[in-house]
Amino acid sequence: MKKDIRRAVIAGNWKMNKTRPEAKALIEELKPLAANAGCEVVICVPFTNLETAVTLTEGTNVKVGAQNCHFAKSGAYTGEISADMLTEMGVEYVVLGHSERRQYFGETDETVNKRTKAALEAGLKPIVCVGELLWERECGITEEVIARQIKLDFFSVSAEDLKKCIIAYEPVWAIGTGKTATADQAEEVCAFIRATLAKLYGEETAEAVTIQYGGSMNAGNAAELLSKTNVDGGLIGGASLKAPDFATIINAATNG
Repeated sequence: MKKDIRRAVIAGNWKMNKTRPEAKALIEELKPLAANAGCEVVICVPFTNLETAVTLTEGTNVKVGAQNCHFAKSGAYTGEISADMLTEMGVEYVVLGHSERRQYFGETDETVNKRTKAALEAGLKPIVCVGELLWERECGITEEVIARQIKLDFFSVSAEDLKKCIIAYEPVWAIGTGKTATADQAEEVCAFIRATLAKLYGEETAEAVTIQYGGSMNAGNAAELLSKTNVDGGLIGGASLKAPDFATIINAATNG
């Protein structure tokens, strides 16, 4: 991490977990543990928990994020939520292009691009996910896959708007599998993402962008991963559902 240049962000992606009472209990347990965090702390909760989360975190250093948003402001999109709806609630962040959205719900780089621009227009901070499949890594095309995603997902996004975004590198083969890229593998791809941004936007902009690692970061491996220069935080799945584990990761980012 280079916390003197760009912000370190630890974001918990709760996925489809926690009822409102369960969410309240977890947030109340987390708040004192994150009170002295030396990094940005975000919880990305299900839509049904957003109001609870925004209310409970008011006046704290814990920020709230959603797990998706639509690219239209309104319309006949049953089951969808617009970026403006999230902003109006007090939500600050939104996860876009997560591998599970791509795999199960037909998200494409084109729709991720549209959602990213809609989120930026509404004043949200997008956490845009990129990453390769195991087969793509085994074929030796990780860099080609990542470069393509970066170019498409941020097509026509300005340099100033890019600085408001976070990129989460999540090797798909390490999502929810218990497998984790080594710290060196994570650093290699995060560095490649930054180099790709530098080619597209220039060195100054690339250096300002927060790049997270999002593949099964946990309490046991966070410190090593976060010690790498280009790993500026984590998009945390299962470990974010346990306040002590999430706090350990926050502390690793604080002390790193």
